[in-house]
Amino acid sequence: MDSLDYGIIGNCKSSALVSKNGSIDWCCLPNFNSASVFAKLLDEHKGGHFSFEVDDSYSISQKYLWKTNILCTTYSNENAAFQVIDFMPRYPKENGNGGFYSPPDIIRYIYLLHGNPTMRVNYNPKLDYAKEKTYTENHRYYLKSFTKEGKYDSLYLYTSLDLDMVMNGEEITLTGNEYFLMGYHEKLVEQNLERAYLKFQRTKTYWMNWVEKTTKFPHYNEEITRSALVLKALTFEKTGAVLAAATTSLPETIGEVRNWDYRFCWIRDASMVIKVMAGLGHLGSAHNFLQFIIDIIPNKDEKMQIMYGISGEKELTEHILDHLDGYKGSKPVRIGNAAYVQKQNDIYGILMEVIFQQFLQFETTLENSEELWTIVRGIVRIVEEHWKQPDKGIWEFRTEERHFTFSKLLCWVAVDRAVKIGEILRKGIKDQKWKALRQEIYEDIYKNAWNEEKQAYTQSYGSSDLDASTLLMETYGFIKAKDPRFISTVQATERELCYNGLMFRYKNKDDFGIPSSSFTICTFWLINSLYKIGEKDRAIGMFNELLSYSNHLGLFSEDIDFESKRLLGNFPQAYSHLALIETAMNFSHSLTSEEDLLKMLQTEDFL
Repeated sequence: MDSLDYGIIGNCKSSALVSKNGSIDWCCLPNFNSASVFAKLLDEHKGGHFSFEVDDSYSISQKYLWKTNILCTTYSNENAAFQVIDFMPRYPKENGNGGFYSPPDIIRYIYLLHGNPTMRVNYNPKLDYAKEKTYTENHRYYLKSFTKEGKYDSLYLYTSLDLDMVMNGEEITLTGNEYFLMGYHEKLVEQNLERAYLKFQRTKTYWMNWVEKTTKFPHYNEEITRSALVLKALTFEKTGAVLAAATTSLPETIGEVRNWDYRFCWIRDASMVIKVMAGLGHLGSAHNFLQFIIDIIPNKDEKMQIMYGISGEKELTEHILDHLDGYKGSKPVRIGNAAYVQKQNDIYGILMEVIFQQFLQFETTLENSEELWTIVRGIVRIVEEHWKQPDKGIWEFRTEERHFTFSKLLCWVAVDRAVKIGEILRKGIKDQKWKALRQEIYEDIYKNAWNEEKQAYTQSYGSSDLDASTLLMETYGFIKAKDPRFISTVQATERELCYNGLMFRYKNKDDFGIPSSSFTICTFWLINSLYKIGEKDRAIGMFNELLSYSNHLGLFSEDIDFESKRLLGNFPQAYSHLALIETAMNFSHSLTSEEDLLKMLQTEDFL
């Protein structure tokens, strides 16, 4: 495969990537951030995978089951056909105490369509990132895979097929439905075909019910729904954390070294996701994320990191796995992320926006409102002390700190939303001081971020370099869409950063040279901005074109190659899908309003 032609399955505890040919090439168990059990994605030969091999007479197609995160791969020729239905179980527990049954299991349900198809099973787990040899043995009721050297790990495979034939990769003729259950833990209850089918039906019902609770839109509803399902799949139920992506070290450009581990919770990314999910009606996700924030900031004087582990871990030390060749030979393969020690002042504003939206909806009845009000006051105190200082910025420059416009903008957002939260809670005592601070930051940005020669807000103070993040100045309420400065900024940014219909984040040299691939979220930002300044037809055309660059299942990664349009970077990327949803929602609301207005103008009553 030349691109990231994968689907994601998951149960809000972990996930797996299944290729368009039905091979599980990436999976970490028991949690998202655990060591991999399959990592062919990062090394074709050593990584390990779980696939079904058929001869060349078979054609293979793949789709998600309607309104679910369940993947269906169909193998068919003139005489026979079967489907492999892949999912990780997730459905309400039956004990009535709430919560979900979501074990670290993958079920592969084989459904015979017609004839007697033949195939071979290639079951090749490589535990603990394939650091040491993995042994697989037949234990009569299951196959057990385990390590002997290094860190001990194990994995269990249950199936209705003959275990020896599976383990040896012998040809199997299907005469009926079959199943595989691969689990991190040994099962205490007998597994069988009927139990696997019941888990499938219950999981399908769960996802369909979840989608039913998602706000519907008259335009782009299918794309919004699929993206919402992706974001849900990247949510860690146990803590409320949201992952940036399900993978590590998928390169921004093939053969280069911009390869990072994204299986963590960036406060900025997660806050943006949660704002979108709340807008889609999933308020529980917002509640759980805010609880995650409360749990990781127990002390009033404790500063916030830009990112945390999905269970709230604060140390995310970066290591390199030298024994893996990397995706398409792109080394290094990293686990952990050294960016956790960086200072990024923008995180406070984005988090404050989420808190503000929740207070706006629930006012003083919001659960944990007192803890959140303490966090609000703490954030303003931190912003007041640090907003004048340089930082690493949204794009995480590793060596240089600057006065980034986006960071200053989000400091302004933090104070602006704090003022508004204070008004909601009638805590007027702080208002005048906070309003003065808000005005001071506003004037600083207005004066120092504007480049008269470029006629645009630029990447950082005193710089002539443009940056896609300035396109969010209108979104956060700093400037009006019709303001000449914003219109000029959008036009200048498109002129300098847009190439072949896709956007650079920036074009100035960073720690690793000049970026050579498009950052997907930035193209969505441009499309949104063009739409808001009145270039609606062109924006919609660009949006439809960008949607066509998704993979066969409608999924996006972090980056897109400018020339080939292949997907690059970690996958699936929460950033990309939240921006897709925001853009589609804006279009849908506006298009609907225009349609309604047109209908109204055409009625006799109105005339």
